[in-house]
Amino acid sequence: MELEELKVYNQAMELGEEVWRIVAKWKYFEKDTVGKQMVKAVDSVSANLSEGFGRYHYNETKHFGYCSRGSLYETKTWLTKARNRNLISKENFLSLTSQLNVIGKMLNAYIKSIGPKP
Repeated sequence: MELEELKVYNQAMELGEEVWRIVAKWKYFEKDTVGKQMVKAVDSVSANLSEGFGRYHYNETKHFGYCSRGSLYETKTWLTKARNRNLISKENFLSLTSQLNVIGKMLNAYIKSIGPKP
C-alpha cells in the first residue's frame, strides 16, 4: 500500500490546502499570529500520518497517528479562535469543522486498524 492510498491522508492534505488559501488572504498581523499556528497545526495532521507510515513498524505508525489526532484537535482550537476573532466566516468555520470531524472519525478508524490482528 502507498501513503497516497490512505483516504484519511488525502482528506487531511486537502483540508491543509483549503486552510492555506483562507489564511493567505489575511492581513499581516492576523496571518503572523493565528494564521501561522493554524496552518502549522492542520499541516501536521497529514505530516504525522506520513511520518508514521514511513516508519514501517506498527507501534511507531500508531504513535504518529496519535500525534496526528492531537494536531487535529489543535486545528479545531485555532479555527475556533479564528471564528471568535472574526477572521473566518461562520460558513467557513462550519464547513472546516465538519471536515475536521470527518477526518477525526477516519483517523480513529485508521489508528484502530494498526497493529497485529488477534
